[in-house]
Amino acid sequence: MSDSAGVIVCRDVTKTYKNGSLEVQALRGVSFTIAAGEYVAIMGPSGSGKSTMMNLLGCLDRPTSGTYLLDGIDVGTLDDNALAAIRLRKLGFVFQGFNLLARTSALKNVALPLFYAGVPGPKRLAEAERRLTEVGLGDRAEHKPNELSGGQQQRVAIARALVNDPAVLLADEPTGNLDSQTSEEIMTLFARVNAGGRTIIMVTHDLEVARNAKRIIRMKDGVIVADEATLAVY
Repeated sequence: MSDSAGVIVCRDVTKTYKNGSLEVQALRGVSFTIAAGEYVAIMGPSGSGKSTMMNLLGCLDRPTSGTYLLDGIDVGTLDDNALAAIRLRKLGFVFQGFNLLARTSALKNVALPLFYAGVPGPKRLAEAERRLTEVGLGDRAEHKPNELSGGQQQRVAIARALVNDPAVLLADEPTGNLDSQTSEEIMTLFARVNAGGRTIIMVTHDLEVARNAKRIIRMKDGVIVADEATLAVY
């Protein structure tokens, strides 16, 4: 696959953390390309480098060496302000812990990224309502997180991740706090989001969850040890 086809391009990416005189190589020359519209799971045991990889893909950190292109932009050249701006414009995040504001309605939680992007109030609330309806929670707009089930809270988080129309949706253990039935419902929603053309990259330790993706990248000791298509069918 050529670089021009990739919304995500990593070329020989390394990440080294320093603690005094000690150096830890979290990533050791990782290369892959993810095309627009792909649904990819990144798997690996503790210490494999998958969390470091997610931080780099999410523009929360920069590679020590190598190149990471996000939608054609070289992330390694950006300062902190530019990194924050690209996160806001290009990325949507879904976390294991939902990360919702406790005293704020579902609607305003979803609208929050648009507030930071400077979108006027009526427009951002209308877009937030549309996204809530997309995830099946149009009738829960005024509910606060503690008035929602875990699955409903994750749906709110997914709506919030999509409200800026990001190039890539990044999901970090998105079913980690959910029971098996609710996990299946969230994976069904992810499949629907992907079928609509959205690129999804999901980090998970759970093979059953990873098999919902169409491609699995397996990591160990900071390198990719397998990169294979799955049998996921929607």
